Amino acid sequence: MSTDAPRIDADLVRRLVATQFPEWAGLPVREVAHQGWDNRTFRLGEDLSVRLPSAAGYVPAVEKEQRVLPYLAALLDVPVPEPVALGSPDADYPFPWSVRRWHPGSVLMDVPDLDRARLAADVATVLVQLRGVPVGPGLAAGAHSFHRGAHPSRYAGEVVAALDTLGPGVDRRACEAVWGAATRSTWSGPPVWFHGDVAPGNLLVDDAGRLSAVIDFGTCGVGDPACDLVLAWTFLDPDARRVFHDAVGLDAGTWARARAWALWKSLIMLAGSAGPGGAAEHRAVLDAVLADPVTTPGAV
Repeated sequence: MSTDAPRIDADLVRRLVATQFPEWAGLPVREVAHQGWDNRTFRLGEDLSVRLPSAAGYVPAVEKEQRVLPYLAALLDVPVPEPVALGSPDADYPFPWSVRRWHPGSVLMDVPDLDRARLAADVATVLVQLRGVPVGPGLAAGAHSFHRGAHPSRYAGEVVAALDTLGPGVDRRACEAVWGAATRSTWSGPPVWFHGDVAPGNLLVDDAGRLSAVIDFGTCGVGDPACDLVLAWTFLDPDARRVFHDAVGLDAGTWARARAWALWKSLIMLAGSAGPGGAAEHRAVLDAVLADPVTTPGAV
């Protein structure tokens, strides 16, 4: 069986559901408006969703989420995806896939005039609670999390290569200073849960603009929580960054590594790596990273 995913569309989802879960065969299938990079998601009826890995590299997350999401759902106050069924590969689609409960809400990008400071406080509350969950079935950071939860120095070679590619288009000295601050710090506490991709597309808010669900735990695990702070630069404005910093309760070294995670991603995307977002978006993140450490001046 080929490991290259076919075109994933609503017709494929209908065939998979009708074949493997005939009790849901009559439910309408609709593609969601904002798709992730690792998976494609479709709404199934009113109460379910179907999630399919977009490539072989994202398959390990399917089994992991089936195992850890019920555990986390029972211990977190914020709703997270709840697995309902596990689909099998077949002739039309070469990977396992999952059926989840549907969570209503809007992704952050779809909410104009969102109170970002209040959102920052809501997200920080979730992250503090997540760090306090017993590690239980959590996997140590590694390939399954694309090394989120490990030290960002795992990607030092990619940072150097991106800086070489971008040349005078970026402030190399400033970037190296941010990276160097991260390399001088380590997570000294016990391993804790991290989400791994706290991105605007993985946070849902209700009609009042309050955080209503956190989705996509495909890169979750246990280790260093620094990777979960990148929202400070990818979405929050300066005032909201300060709220996030104060509420999340992590030290300056962790923030230095978080800044390096955001730096790495913006650099490699600007240098041509495949992924979501356009050059202007990644340039804005890089500018924010270089301008604002989100810590006490002189602390990193």
